[in-house]
Amino acid sequence: MTSSFADLGLSADRVDHLTKMEFTQPTEIQNQAIPQLMSGHDVVGLAQTGTGKTAAFALPILEQIDPAKYHVQALVLTPTRELAMQVSQAMESFSTDSRVYVTSVYGGQSIGQQLSRLKQGSQIVVGTPGRIIDLLDRGGLVLDRLSMMVLDEADEMLNMGFIQDVEKILGHTPDERQTAFFSATMEPAIQKLATRFLKSPVTVSVEPQKASTASIKQVAYVVPQNWSKPRALMPILEMEDPESAIIFVRTRRTAAELTRQLQAAGHSADEYHGDLNQSQRERLLQRFKQRQVRWVVATDIAARGIHVDDLSHVINYELPDNLDSYVHRIGRTGRAGKEGRAIAIVKPLEKYKITRVEKHFKKPVEYAQVPTQAQIAARHLEKLQTRVREAVTSERLASFLPIVSQLSEEYDIRTIAAAALQMAYDQARPAHLRTEDRPSSEQAKPVPKPRLSRRRESANAAPNAQANRVQNKARESANR
Repeated sequence: MTSSFADLGLSADRVDHLTKMEFTQPTEIQNQAIPQLMSGHDVVGLAQTGTGKTAAFALPILEQIDPAKYHVQALVLTPTRELAMQVSQAMESFSTDSRVYVTSVYGGQSIGQQLSRLKQGSQIVVGTPGRIIDLLDRGGLVLDRLSMMVLDEADEMLNMGFIQDVEKILGHTPDERQTAFFSATMEPAIQKLATRFLKSPVTVSVEPQKASTASIKQVAYVVPQNWSKPRALMPILEMEDPESAIIFVRTRRTAAELTRQLQAAGHSADEYHGDLNQSQRERLLQRFKQRQVRWVVATDIAARGIHVDDLSHVINYELPDNLDSYVHRIGRTGRAGKEGRAIAIVKPLEKYKITRVEKHFKKPVEYAQVPTQAQIAARHLEKLQTRVREAVTSERLASFLPIVSQLSEEYDIRTIAAAALQMAYDQARPAHLRTEDRPSSEQAKPVPKPRLSRRRESANAAPNAQANRVQNKARESANR
């Protein structure tokens, strides 16, 4: 692999800018695509999400833009609004010239504002097919001097029925433009489109297993024959305890139902599907990125717009029939060299799908049984021990030493420590696992639908204000 971006034909200023952004070594798709695009070739790029394909076409576009000319010089088509926003933000971050303007256009926002922005002048436009056509029909978007066009996630364009729209848009562009298609797979319809609109394209490709699964642990939990998947999901989530996760389902209805079940069990979860309007999607994405929501239950099409750098888990609650879709799903975790986990929840009759996955990646998938309550409890104790080790070196520890000194006059130090651990353990346990500790009358009450988890209190919140509560609870625990 090429050792640096400087070897790919990018300008020295661009390379310096990328270095400051801590981009020092190109990914495989960047290494292959950037020199071809810089040389003026049409390109077909085959790569999964998470391989760095946005930079693979964004950097050559920015290199070839004339910042002194304010007409549209480059157009990037994306299948979803969320991806359009992501690509626009990436291009703006890669830009080194304040005279270069990137405008994103998509449904759900005022078309008047977008027309006004285009009228002011923009060299790069990123948008969805429907809104691009609307702007073309209104005369607000003119592509007669376009020099470069990119079709991003072409396979999703096909799946979402946008191919005819893409053909119409291409019909508004000059024949001498440079064109690039990027796709996770090369469907026959996309191949036909490339043959029609690209001139002697160079194909660059990244193997799926290299792109998406190098640092991903794949585990398949087998659901007992007489169990339902929702019943199996709860203990699996307790055992895995994802810091952040996308739970994939097939339909909007399943997404809504499963989200309600997770929230009723006390989990921080929300749904993401095609029934949500644009503002609802954007609010959810913001909350997900800020860790105000830990788990998102999503359908495949909607999830194309979810991009989280530190996603710890991908959970296939319902496996897709298409192997490429599976690869695309799990490629959302384990990015940038970080470890990720891809969990599949399968009924015995679905194990053949896992066999297909193993053949595709040429390595076995780890099988596991749905964990028991005892295994989950042991897992919680293991995590508690880790937290205690971290707390021992905390600066806040000194604030609680006077409490220990007072209690040590009545109880053994080990008893005090055990009582404190019991309190921490009970507090950390999910609500639906604490029912055995409640009075029978409380167990009979219906569990109210909880609100999503609040942010943790600041570490600097006055520990002395908690001292009396901690001391009293420690006394109660020690006396049990």
